[in-house]
Amino acid sequence: MFTGIIETLGIITVIQKENENLHITLQSTITNELKIDQSVAHNGVCLTVVALENDTYTVTAIQETIMKTNLGDWNVNDMVNLERAMKLGDRLDGHIVQGHVDQIGCCTAIIETNGSWLYTFEYDAHLSNLTIEKGSITVNGVSLTVVNSKATEFSVAIIPYTYEHTNFKNFKIGTKINLEFDVIGKYVAKLQSLK
Repeated sequence: MFTGIIETLGIITVIQKENENLHITLQSTITNELKIDQSVAHNGVCLTVVALENDTYTVTAIQETIMKTNLGDWNVNDMVNLERAMKLGDRLDGHIVQGHVDQIGCCTAIIETNGSWLYTFEYDAHLSNLTIEKGSITVNGVSLTVVNSKATEFSVAIIPYTYEHTNFKNFKIGTKINLEFDVIGKYVAKLQSLK
C-alpha cells in the first residue's frame, strides 16, 4: 500500500531482458535503506527489490506488468518516481494507492500558469475507469486532485515543489503515463454495474 507521495527520483542504469521479463536496475538515494523482497512503487508500479549493490538496486517486471504500464518505454538514464510502501501508523498524506496501474494515459497539454502547471491527460474510457471532479488520481505514482474531469480526459495542477521533485518536469506532449484510478471510486463503479 502506498500514498502517492513521492520520496525521491531514481535513475535507470541498466535494463536487461530475460525471456518476457525485464530486470531494471536503478540508482537512488534510498538504496542503502532498501532490502531484498521490499516493495517499491516505480512511477506507480509496485515492484519487488531482487538485488542490491552499492547505490543501485534491481527489480523485475513480468510481461503482464509491462503490457499494462509504460515500463516498455523506459530507457537507461530515465528518471523514475519512487515511493516505498507506507508504514502502519503513518499519516496518509496522499490517498490510498495500491501500486497496481489500471491503464496507460497520454499527456495532451501542458500549460504554465503563473508559477504552476496544468497538465491534461487522455485515456481510453472503454476500460471502464473514471475520474470525478476534485477526486483522487495517481499519475506516474503521484497522488493528485482531478480538475476538468471528462469522459476520456482530465487535468491536474502541479505546484513547483511537485514539478521539481518528480518526473513531471520531463513530460512532453505525447508522454505515456501510468494511471491508477481511485480505489474507492472503482468499488463504487463496480457496485453500480451490478445493479
